[in-house]
Amino acid sequence: MKRFSNILLIADEGTDYSAALKRAVALARNNQARLTVCAVVDAIPGDMQMAITAITPTELHNIAVTEKRDWLDEIVKSIATDGMPPEAKVLIGKPFIEIIRRVLGSDHDLIIKCAEVAGGLSGMLFSSTDMHLMRKCPCPVWIIKPTEHHKYRRILGAVDLDSEGPVTDVLNRQILEMSTSLALAEFSEVHIVHACELVGETFLRSQRSDVSDAEVDAMFEEEVSARRRWLENLVNTYGSKVDKNAVDILEPQLHVIKGNAKDIVPEIARELAVDLVVMGTVARTGIAGFFMGNTAESILAQLDCSVLTLKPPGFVTPVTLET
Repeated sequence: MKRFSNILLIADEGTDYSAALKRAVALARNNQARLTVCAVVDAIPGDMQMAITAITPTELHNIAVTEKRDWLDEIVKSIATDGMPPEAKVLIGKPFIEIIRRVLGSDHDLIIKCAEVAGGLSGMLFSSTDMHLMRKCPCPVWIIKPTEHHKYRRILGAVDLDSEGPVTDVLNRQILEMSTSLALAEFSEVHIVHACELVGETFLRSQRSDVSDAEVDAMFEEEVSARRRWLENLVNTYGSKVDKNAVDILEPQLHVIKGNAKDIVPEIARELAVDLVVMGTVARTGIAGFFMGNTAESILAQLDCSVLTLKPPGFVTPVTLET
């Protein structure tokens, strides 16, 4: 898989983090990377009214931090090897903010985290913290379903074609790299999907248009063929420049499907029973606070598998190191 050098694993006592832990340890070992195991303790306001007068808010906070640190130390001891020893780190504050600040301050190049079932949102795998990280964290975020298979059987990479030009091209190559390199390591199938829409189709099929449905169908088929050629060229170009062996060995299965990505990606993920979706979550760069469009939000809300989300080059997180 793509080489990472500084991995951050987020552990939570309230979730089954064992699958995420196994992934993080294996990835750190295979990449000879540093691994930090991190947990977050909510800050307790100093002026909080306490019903128990025998202990102050500060003392209660210190106890919570100490217990969390002891718990992390036990995790680190259980995964220590002869290689680079893992580090334990307790963060204090709002989880997604402190995690992103840790990424910024310590140059982590990957977050691995177990998915939290979103309370009150039936059928949604990812919690508010998960979504915040996928929106705003500058490095790749790998959210792992607690019940995922030990080995991925099928991996789905979702690529896009839009007016962003070079930025989207780079993001697509990152998605291909992640998908194929992980598939090689897991001996899994790799599928690449692209959703294709015909611009202006609604108008062309309306009574205001002089174009027949048959002509619109022909236009759509021509567009699908063009997108298919684009996708084949994208994969072949990636293989020739970066990792031809990976492309030749894996023989990625390409899917160009009519429809909107927000419907197509979750649908094919279900049909293929994929274990991991690799996708970008931002199409614009350089604008702090412009995180994730409705399409990506909708896709993530419908997925029931692990997901690895990537940002394009130049992404600016709205989170800063300053408090």
